[in-house]
Amino acid sequence: MELIWRGHSCFVLQVGGFRLMLDPYKEVTGLPDIAGDTVDAVLCSHGHRDHCYTDELHILGGTAPFGCERVSTFHDGEGGALRGINTVHRLTAEGITVVHLGDLGHRLTTEQLSAVTPCDVLLLPVGGTYTVDHRQAKAVMEQIRPRVTVPMHYRDGERGYEVLEPVETFLAQFSPELVRRYGSNTLTLAPDMPKQIAVLTYQG
Repeated sequence: MELIWRGHSCFVLQVGGFRLMLDPYKEVTGLPDIAGDTVDAVLCSHGHRDHCYTDELHILGGTAPFGCERVSTFHDGEGGALRGINTVHRLTAEGITVVHLGDLGHRLTTEQLSAVTPCDVLLLPVGGTYTVDHRQAKAVMEQIRPRVTVPMHYRDGERGYEVLEPVETFLAQFSPELVRRYGSNTLTLAPDMPKQIAVLTYQG
């Protein structure tokens, strides 16, 4: 399985020739809209334009090789009163489980935690303001206890909303030995990957 980071909270999960896109965006500072891509399927955590821009995608359809579970959460720490509902997607293929938290805005309840675990690879928002901040993100990571954590939804140089925290704020909470920086936006996933926080490099 390959995980491809397209920037912000958008990823493509690829198994064989099947491409599943998660949270395609429009109008994110410093990033071109996700447009013109051909994918087999799309999943969106919620209806905001920076997570659910499908208008200019070519979506082929077909039978997905993924098992998919949806877990209802909130986009804020006020039970959805500020920003509404957020859907977490738990995807399984080739013996690997990937959890995309979307715009999670709070720590998980016992019931939610049970629904998203076990988890091998966690796609975790860390930038704050619209999601959990760096401290809350660390707490959520410690709840879920994945083998691999991939930060998302943060300020990346000139890319991403200015109000978001940079990824370094999140990373500073951990031992440097845990952090692995990749010079690519693609990570090949395997069941026996070492425990790590995997920082991918955006490639437009």
